[in-house]
Amino acid sequence: MTGETPGKGYTILIVDDEEGLRYGLKRLFKKQGFTVYTVGEFKQAVETASHHSLDIALLDIRLKCDKSGIDLLKELRHIEPDLIVIMITGYGSIDTAVDSMKEGASDYILKPLDNRNLLDVVYKNLELRSLQHENSFLRNELLHQHLSYKCITTNPELQSLLHKADKIKHSAVTALITGESGTGKEVLARYIHFTSNRSEGKFVSVNCAALSENLLLSELFGHEKGSFTGAIARKIGKFEIANKGTLFLDEIGDMSLDIQAKLLRVIEENSFERVGGTQNIQVDVRLLAATNKDIDALIQDGRFREDLYYRINVVRFHLPPLRHRKEDIPLLITHFIDKYNRKYNRQVSACSQDALEALIAYDWPGNVRELENVLNNAVLLSECRTIGRNGLKQNIFSDAVEKPLRIDIEQVASLKETVEEIVETYEKEIIQQFLRKNKYNKSKTARELSITRKTLAQKIEKYRLASSHQ
Repeated sequence: MTGETPGKGYTILIVDDEEGLRYGLKRLFKKQGFTVYTVGEFKQAVETASHHSLDIALLDIRLKCDKSGIDLLKELRHIEPDLIVIMITGYGSIDTAVDSMKEGASDYILKPLDNRNLLDVVYKNLELRSLQHENSFLRNELLHQHLSYKCITTNPELQSLLHKADKIKHSAVTALITGESGTGKEVLARYIHFTSNRSEGKFVSVNCAALSENLLLSELFGHEKGSFTGAIARKIGKFEIANKGTLFLDEIGDMSLDIQAKLLRVIEENSFERVGGTQNIQVDVRLLAATNKDIDALIQDGRFREDLYYRINVVRFHLPPLRHRKEDIPLLITHFIDKYNRKYNRQVSACSQDALEALIAYDWPGNVRELENVLNNAVLLSECRTIGRNGLKQNIFSDAVEKPLRIDIEQVASLKETVEEIVETYEKEIIQQFLRKNKYNKSKTARELSITRKTLAQKIEKYRLASSHQ
């Protein structure tokens, strides 16, 4: 037990037919910071549990009525399944106390009560429950965190972003990560967390677009029992779980204005209340936010608070789409083949040259996430050690000239530079297709394109085409 009031924020129900004992225990737990309810009979205990959110209950096994403490235990656990129940018993009722634990009691203590022992038992059980709340979340994190923050790249722009991340990762500064869907915004957020001085804390991710406003409120801040229909027990929110760690808010551009206002307050005050609660909860959370939307346009349309934008945009990272970092595709292919070989116990070694060329030539509107999906499918269904072009998922590798033109307006520096980049993209694709058509016969390809063999050689070198066939 640390601090003057370690029980602050917890609520305890004491049920005993001895008024003097109830009075003494009430004083003891109030000094510890607990909110305390004391009753002397079965019916009052049920009514109290029905109208108040309880964390823990102390029940005397022997009650002066036709129902026992074990009957009350069953009733209270029905009302509050997560309730910690500690039975109070005399020496002659130890067998009954053991029976009560079979019915869901967490522990039992013997009369006469020793205050120090009683407090130790109470705090031990509260700590165990807290660990149980987080257990499922932690299991998932441990399964995924090892590889989920690897940033695989030789791209200078992305390497510069990683260097920038290294500069700020040990501070609690908020950051905004932007980029198209599938570019790896959460991977960068995980990199910042798991390589920082907060790596011992939890990394908690919330997709703001996947939940309704009410559910998102509850997910972020938690709720008290009875705060809305279906709230049958207290729920701990992601802000509390992420205390001393990192909270990643994905698709923050989809968050409603009302929740934006509440989020702004948390950032400014480092505190909040659960939905339906009054307790002020202090947290130390590093906040990272991400969106694939144009935040400036949302602000102009009145759909995103400008004051919140300034709070989350202290440092900004804009991730390039995969079509702008095609030099990373072979590295990512190797990574994903290795990942899914281990997952499916397969022995796929690589992609064939024509499959590799198709993967590099493709525009990847879904970015790294789409590439991973294609490799996942290819490894799973591959019948040999090499993935061929025919083993790639669906017919997504149609000629690049047939694809709709995609412009990332945030990357446009000038019209001239953008047009030159587009021309080079199509020039590279056309040359690549003619080389494949002519089985990499350069003389024939040059004749068909009406250029000299020297010009073709320069283009091949410029675009790094067909290196294995020269």
